[in-house]
Formats: sequence, structure tokens, C-alpha cells
Amino acid sequence: MTRSRIVGERIVHNIESRQRLSTRAAFLAAGMGMSAWAALVPFAKTRLDLNPAELGLVLLCLGIGSLIAMPIAGRLTSRFGCRLVILSSGVFAGLILPFLAIAPIPLLLAIALLLFGAAIGTLDVSMNIQAVIIEKKHGTPLMSGFHGLFSVGGFVGSGGMALMLSAGLRPLMACVSMTAAIVGALCVAAPHLLRAAAAVEKESPAFAVPHGAVIFLGIVCFLVFLAEGATLDWGALLLTMSGGFAPGQGGLGYAVFAIAMTAGRLTGDRVIQRWGRKRVMALGGLCAAAGFFTSTLAPTSEIALVGFLLIGVGASNIVPILFTAAGRQQDMPAAAAVSAVTTLGYAGILAGPALIGFVAHASSLHMAFGGLGCAMLFIAGSSRLGLVSQSEE
Repeated sequence: MTRSRIVGERIVHNIESRQRLSTRAAFLAAGMGMSAWAALVPFAKTRLDLNPAELGLVLLCLGIGSLIAMPIAGRLTSRFGCRLVILSSGVFAGLILPFLAIAPIPLLLAIALLLFGAAIGTLDVSMNIQAVIIEKKHGTPLMSGFHGLFSVGGFVGSGGMALMLSAGLRPLMACVSMTAAIVGALCVAAPHLLRAAAAVEKESPAFAVPHGAVIFLGIVCFLVFLAEGATLDWGALLLTMSGGFAPGQGGLGYAVFAIAMTAGRLTGDRVIQRWGRKRVMALGGLCAAAGFFTSTLAPTSEIALVGFLLIGVGASNIVPILFTAAGRQQDMPAAAAVSAVTTLGYAGILAGPALIGFVAHASSLHMAFGGLGCAMLFIAGSSRLGLVSQSEE
């Protein structure tokens, strides 16, 4: 091997390493931005004197903004490149965050949340498109690790805000500090984000109706996010209903779930490389199903916590596998497919609390969680349909 060839390979390796770092930093920034708002909700409720119904309507604006922006974000990324869309949407989200702490009336808070949701939704789609391209170029599994950094960002954002607020820092200054952290992560990401999309992507329509394999991938993603949303919104109630935990301890279920999911994603790339996406998705679905059934049938809340652990481990790598499959299917341009799958998945998070509530009202919360276990079994079975195995190529 000639010296020039060795030098060339080293240069390519360094570029690829920096692109991976940039992508991870973008996911970290998105996780921080998304979770920082959660710590502000009690302050917004108290400051604006909102009743539960009014607060629910205001919070809905965050999801509406994301759902409006996500289908368009794929086209923007195709036209202007990942770098411009990731940086502009990320900085915009960071700049809006302080206003969420000081919005003087509910209407202005709702508008700010609508814009914040649109920025986060655009960032979510564009960074996943970046991740799909980088993983394809590298030739080895990387998507789980990228999503793991999003989970780490969630811990940093929510934990950082909680620490600053509990230390007596005013919400506005805490938000300004978090904005600085988000912008700092984006500065790390900026140099090696992809500046342009492939020519075929630039010709994709502004909005493409999902079709072919993308519909099925979107449905599966919807179910996984539905399960995640239900665990967040209803998990604490399930644990307290079992009689072992006081209301203040109910959040332990989601904490165990989140830690298990983060650990699963940070180690997921190595697991996928060893076992393959098809097998990991099948085993993940079975593990998550076992978790839901355990949390539902457990005789004590302590055993139910084991169920939340299994849900987090099992579900951790399913969504990254689905994004990889969306980026490699042939029915739609990759950017449009990732945009569609992200939108359908996010709809699952929004619909989750209401759907579980309806089922729980008609039967019981335990029955609703049992239904989610059946959905996870469906996901495990869907791994045999070949849509996931395409991404092994």
C-alpha cells in the first residue's frame, strides 16, 4: 500500500469520524431542547393561573407545531442540505425557549409553543436524515447511538433545568443557560454536518403522501411511540394503583424505563452489528411485550418496575432500526420517507394519552397496558416481513 493511499484513507476516516461527532451533537442539542420545556410546565401553569383544561390546550400547540413542520422538513432538507436546516431550526428553538418562561398571557405562550414545536419537529426530521446518510456512508450500524445521544440530551436538559430551578435561579435565566448549552452543542455539530443532499432528493416533491413500505414503517413507529407516550403519561398511575408506591413515587417507573432505553441505545449499535436488525427488532418487540405484560400482571409495584425496565430495553432500538429502513427503502425518496415516518411516530406520542385513556375508561388501565403488549408482539412479528432486512444490505 502506497504512502499516498494510506494518507488518503486516514483523511477519509477523520472526516467520517467528525461527521459522526457532528451528528451526535445535533441529537444531543435536540434532546436538551425538547426536555428543557418539561421543567417549565409547572411554572407556566402557576404564572398564568391556568386550569387543567386550559393548560392541556396550550400544551397541545407544541404537538401541532411539530406535526405541521415535520412533513415539510424533509423537503427543506433535500433542497438546502442538512446543515442549514439543522442549525437554523436548532438555534430558533433555543431562542424561543426563554420566551416560554416569560410569556405574559396564554395566547402568547400558545403561539410560542407552536413555533417551538415547529422548530423541534424540523430539527428532528433533518437530524434523522443526516443520520441515515452518515450511517449509509459508514456501512455499519450507527443509528441507535445517535438516538442514544438524544436520550442523554433529555437527561441533561431536564436534569439541568431541575438543578438550576431548585437552586433558586429564575426560570428566565435557567432557560438562557440552557439556550447557551444548545447553541454550544450546535457549534460542535456545525463544521461537519452535510451541506447538500443528493440530486435525486432535490427533485422530490414538497410533500409526498406516504406509500408502499413507508406506510407500514410509519404504523410500526406510531405503535412504538404510542407505547412510549403511554409509559410517560400513565405509567405512574399504574404503579400507584398496584398499591405499593405512594403518588410521589410513581415517577420511578418512567425513570427506570428512560434509563433502560438510554443504555439500550448507547449499546445498540454493537448489538445490531452482531445480531442483525431483523433479529434485534424481533427480540426487542418480545422483550417490550414481556415488560407490558409484567407491569400489568405483577402482584407488587416492585415487580412492575421490572416490567418498565424490560419495556425500555426492548423498545430502545426499534425506532432507530425503523429510521434506517425508511432511509433505505425504494418506494420513496429517503428524505420524504424519514419525514413521513417521523410524523406518524410523533402522532403516536400525541395520541397515546387519549387512546389509553379511552381504553382505560371503557375497561381498565391494566387492560390498556395489556393491549400495548399485544402491539409489541405485532411489532416483533413484523420483523419477518423483509422491510427491516432490506437495511442489512
